[in-house]
Amino acid sequence: MKKVILIILSVIILIPSISEAQRWKRQRYEFSFGAGVSNFLGELGGANQIGTHYFKDLEWSMTRLALAVGLRYKLSNYFALKSHLTYGRVAGDDKLTTEYFRNYRNLDFYSDVYEFNINFEGAFQQEQIGHRYRLRKVKGLKGYEIYTYAFVGAGVYFFDPKTNYQGTVVRLQPLGTEGQGFVATRSKYSLIQFCIPVGIGFKYTLDRSWGVGLELGIRKTFTDYIDDVSTTYFDFANYSGADPLSAQLSDRSNGSDPNITAPGAQRGDPRENDSYMFAIFSLNYKLTNGRGNLPRF
Repeated sequence: MKKVILIILSVIILIPSISEAQRWKRQRYEFSFGAGVSNFLGELGGANQIGTHYFKDLEWSMTRLALAVGLRYKLSNYFALKSHLTYGRVAGDDKLTTEYFRNYRNLDFYSDVYEFNINFEGAFQQEQIGHRYRLRKVKGLKGYEIYTYAFVGAGVYFFDPKTNYQGTVVRLQPLGTEGQGFVATRSKYSLIQFCIPVGIGFKYTLDRSWGVGLELGIRKTFTDYIDDVSTTYFDFANYSGADPLSAQLSDRSNGSDPNITAPGAQRGDPRENDSYMFAIFSLNYKLTNGRGNLPRF
C-alpha cells in the first residue's frame, strides 16, 4: 500500500513539471511584424581612407527604413525555424567620403531590396513562456527575461540599382556601365540573387502570447553589383551602338584627372562582394495550437 501511495504522489508531483516542459508545443507558431533600419557595405562612399573593411567602412548617414513580417515554428525549447519577408533600401554616395579616389569617382546609387529567407535559430537558453510573477513569496513561472539566439539561413532577394541624373531616375543595370553585354567577358548581372543571413537576436516576453524583439543580421551575398560598381572602366568610345547614358553614368568625375577614370582603370574592387544588413525591432504574437495541432488565430 505504501508503494502505491508513493507512486501516486510521484505522478502528482511530476505531472506539472512534464506539462510545463511540453507547454512550448502548444505555442509552436509565432507571427511577427517589425520595423527598423537597413544599411550597405559596398564600393560607394564609405570611410575616409583606403583599406578599411566591414563595419569600419560603414556609412551611417546612408541608414534607411526597413520593414519585415515573419512566421516562426518552434522545433524545441532551444531551436526553431523562421521565415521572413523583408524590405529595405540601401544606398551609397562617393560625395560622402573625403578619400580622394572615391570622391573623384563621384558615383552614387540607391536600391530597394526585397528579401525572402528561411533561417535556423538556436537559443543560448530556454525560452520563457507565460507570465512572470514579481510579488514577494509568490511562486510563478521563472526563467530568463531576455531570450538570446543566433541564426543562419538561406535567402533570395531582388534589387535594382538606380541613380538620379539631371532630375531623372535612371536604372543602372540595363546600361551596362562596366561594359556588361557589350563584350563576351562581361555579362549582365542578375537582379535576383541568393544570400546567407547571419545574425543574433533578443526577445522579451510580455505575457503568454505577446513579446517584443530586436534582431541584428548581415547578409553574405554572391554579387558585387548591388551598387552597380565592381571592376574597371570600360572603353565606350569603341562601341558606337551603346546608349550615351552608359558612358555618362560610368564616369561621373569632373574630368580634372582623366588617368584615374581611363578605360581599364580600377572602378571597383571585385575581390569582395557587396553585403547589406538589417536591424529590426519586432512585435511578436504566439499562436495557440487548435485541433490537428494547427495554429488558432
